[in-house]
Amino acid sequence: MDRRKFLAITSALIAQTSLHKTLPAQTNTSQGSSIPDLVAVRGGEPIQMFDRAITAMGGIEKFIKPGQKVVVKPNIGWARTPAEAANTNPDLVGHIVKLCLKAGAKEVKVFDNTCNEWQQCYQLSGIEKAVIEAGGKIIPANDEAYYAEVELKQGRQLNKTLIHKAWLEADSIINIPILKNHGGARMTCVMKNLMGIVWDRRYYHRTDLHQCIADCATLAKKPTLNVVDAYNVMMQNGPRGTSLADVANKKALLMSCDMVAADTAAAAILGTNLTDISYIAKAKDLGVGENNLKNLKIERIAI
Repeated sequence: MDRRKFLAITSALIAQTSLHKTLPAQTNTSQGSSIPDLVAVRGGEPIQMFDRAITAMGGIEKFIKPGQKVVVKPNIGWARTPAEAANTNPDLVGHIVKLCLKAGAKEVKVFDNTCNEWQQCYQLSGIEKAVIEAGGKIIPANDEAYYAEVELKQGRQLNKTLIHKAWLEADSIINIPILKNHGGARMTCVMKNLMGIVWDRRYYHRTDLHQCIADCATLAKKPTLNVVDAYNVMMQNGPRGTSLADVANKKALLMSCDMVAADTAAAAILGTNLTDISYIAKAKDLGVGENNLKNLKIERIAI
């Protein structure tokens, strides 16, 4: 295939999603590093897109070291099947668990403080089966005894909260939210996925949901890597959904160490105005990450 034809096909793929409207036209290379701040992959299957993204980020070994205790944190909040896109893609979760173990992780634990009954969520989502088959450990999060209090010194509304001990004890954490619409937060993605490591999530809704999401993102132990599952995206009626009509096949994946940057890019895929997702700007103000993508080195991959 000649270069002109290749570029034409690549441009056509980019035009299929609104993501390119938010990502700057050129990569910022001023930071002098070959590793991008954000990788945006489009047009493949979940595992295929992850493999391309992690290669661009320097390989799984850059984030997982031999002997480490690892937590993989998907969204498993709802008693829904994979096709309904309320939870993270189970094949993607299982693949990441397997790669962590292959990289030498001592153990890989997976959990979520679910909204529906936890055992139903773990089973119907397909994630429990995928984790076990990959050699990981699926653990519960349905009892306060699993949590320890943590102070959030930078928090403006949430000053302390109970965080799952597995998260606090982990050497490395891979956060794998699924991108979807949310009635209250407008979008659930990277930072909001941290509500699944907190015991009293109702406090968020009783006070200031967006500020609490931003405050929790200041947690000292942040994700080592964030992987956004945007293959099938719930565009409306989130976070649980009502039918398959709520779901659009976007065939996208984002990867970044920066939670704010990943959420900013994800909002473009969802088609949600950034001003409506106020926790992104609030987290930027708290120093969590960067919401101006023009300041970042971005690598785009079209499959």
